[in-house]
Amino acid sequence: MDWTALSVSLRLAALTVLVLLPIGVLVGRRLAFRRFRGRSVVEALLALPLVLPPTVLGYYLLVTFGGGSHLGQAWKSVFGHPLAFSFEGLLLASVIANLPFAIQPMQRGFEAIPADVREAASVSGFSPWRVLWAIDLPLAWPGIVTGLVITFAHTVGEFGVVLMVGGSIPGETRTVAIALYDRVQAFDMQAAGVMAAFLLVLSLIALAVTYALSNRVTLRG
Repeated sequence: MDWTALSVSLRLAALTVLVLLPIGVLVGRRLAFRRFRGRSVVEALLALPLVLPPTVLGYYLLVTFGGGSHLGQAWKSVFGHPLAFSFEGLLLASVIANLPFAIQPMQRGFEAIPADVREAASVSGFSPWRVLWAIDLPLAWPGIVTGLVITFAHTVGEFGVVLMVGGSIPGETRTVAIALYDRVQAFDMQAAGVMAAFLLVLSLIALAVTYALSNRVTLRG
């Protein structure tokens, strides 16, 4: 096992989850309870990373973060180093690539809340923030946790976007998925097998948690 690469993967996954937690709650809740013009377009854009090949998404992110872009130039002028091929750029790319994995389960969790419960809270004089903390979050938590678990597991195993945006800089952007690819290229199948087994177990755990929470929501309904 490449422990340095694993450390980078776990740090990237943890920070991605922390960033997407408030974004997923706010966006998922709004999509669940509000109807507005262009809603289907917004949902389609948020779901795009699910169907877009990771290398294609990574290419566009690389162009956006690169030194020739306004964002890349502004970042370098402020922080003194490029956004592309840095951990910060990798984190931003990871957040974008994981938007649907975080938002969609949270949206479904909020949609599962009975409408009469929220209406009763509103009639009782609950403020929007009190409804969020006292009604929405306690009832939608299975969807929220599902989104976070899937996001964490997907981030650890992500390859295409990481390779395009981050490359393979040891201790900086070289994740366990990239290390696995490098070991296969070097014909070190034993080390590759250990890393592949780790990613397999992590994926199974994520799916088990997801199905357990889904069954809990079904029984509750």
